[in-house]
Amino acid sequence: MNNYKLTIQYDGTNYSGWQIQTNANSVQQEITRAVNIILKEEVNLIGSGRTDVGVHAIGQVANFRTEKEIDLYKFQFSLNSILPEDISISSIQKVDEKFHSRFDAKKRTYLYLISQFKSPFYKRYSYYYPLQINLEKLNELSNLFTGKKNFSSFCKKQSSVENKICEVYEISWFTQYDLVVFKISADRFLHGMVRAIVGTLLNAEKKENSEEYIQQVFNSENRESAGEAVPAKGLFLYKVEY
Repeated sequence: MNNYKLTIQYDGTNYSGWQIQTNANSVQQEITRAVNIILKEEVNLIGSGRTDVGVHAIGQVANFRTEKEIDLYKFQFSLNSILPEDISISSIQKVDEKFHSRFDAKKRTYLYLISQFKSPFYKRYSYYYPLQINLEKLNELSNLFTGKKNFSSFCKKQSSVENKICEVYEISWFTQYDLVVFKISADRFLHGMVRAIVGTLLNAEKKENSEEYIQQVFNSENRESAGEAVPAKGLFLYKVEY
């Protein structure tokens, strides 16, 4: 059995997220349909993880297995020809038959983009936040999120996942051109976790006892104690490492 790994970029604006859903258009559904058309068989496309409604990806990873031997260059070209303009296969490679894009992933990295002035070019891919941002303070507060912790307060209440322990390896704020960028890497992420962390940190920056506030949020293990989630449109799955 041949196993093929895809690296994928997509604009999530018009999709219900990565995962196939009933009565909703998803990224996984579009790619699976295109692969099935080319191979003339039904494949099981496995993603490295879900992205929510409106979330984008620069480096999503997926894999599928088939008995057929694929010409990588021709297959990538054909796939991109069929896929809609807001989804692109940036690379394809043959991998070990046992490779699993979700279970083998060691680290996932997300970026969140914030624009500080109104721009028609940033509107679709960033959160317009005109208030002053203290990057030094945000980086200091972000240190409270690193390590292995219970992130129950930062995931959506309807989440069915019982294990809320995640290990955050790296978290930082910096400027890139006209944008403020939030970057976070972890072994795994819960539903809505990144957007909740960004919203909580922006909220904490305005408080006098900001470190105490964040610690109280963690201790509560209650989503309602954390800050409001920032909009999905500024969030990008940047990279998945194996």
